[in-house]
Amino acid sequence: MNHALSTLQQYVKRKGLRGAFNGLIRRFVYRHEELLWMERDLVTPPPPHQLKAYPPLRMERISVHNVQAFARHFGDRIQTMRDLAAEGHTGLMWLDERDDCCVFIWASTRDYHDRHYYGCWFAVQPGEYFQFGGESARRYWGTQISTDAQLRMFQEMAAQGFVKVVDVCESHNIPALRLHLRMGYHEQGRVVHIHHLFGRWKLFRETRYSGSCLAPLRKAAAPSAAAA
Repeated sequence: MNHALSTLQQYVKRKGLRGAFNGLIRRFVYRHEELLWMERDLVTPPPPHQLKAYPPLRMERISVHNVQAFARHFGDRIQTMRDLAAEGHTGLMWLDERDDCCVFIWASTRDYHDRHYYGCWFAVQPGEYFQFGGESARRYWGTQISTDAQLRMFQEMAAQGFVKVVDVCESHNIPALRLHLRMGYHEQGRVVHIHHLFGRWKLFRETRYSGSCLAPLRKAAAPSAAAA
């Protein structure tokens, strides 16, 4: 009891009373997430960028037999990676000199049920595939591997006859949204809403919008893009 009270006091001190209250509400009572649908073709080169180079990495396909490579940087994902490979999804990972996975990305060639995270279905149309789960270890943040990994997946899927990639991105995840813009993705004008209730239930619905939700990010990126 004393430990729990001390933890709560530290949390309130760090967040402030209002911030702590809002955080507790979001965790235990109600939380709303918005996922923006994005798309791009598989042949248009991405716009110029100023990303850093990265140390040599070796690409390998993810299977149920090599998921232990995730232990060092993504140890909490090993079972998830095994499940995705067993379900037949396409996974690519990049290994360093110690054979540790530093970067990975996944693709589904059919409607994807995200039972590990969001809990909902993501439907794809003929000629599309659904891309998800891309992540890199901290050492590789801001490097060109974020572009190279996607381009390699584009090549893999194009060779199978696909012409378009679709995915979703959380509306508050600014780094991920900037990555999408850097890669030349476009908004579909669709949003998946996820309502979390009392830490147990989830409600899903989809809405549509016109115009662009990302216009402010595009304007902010314009000066650096012009400089590049």
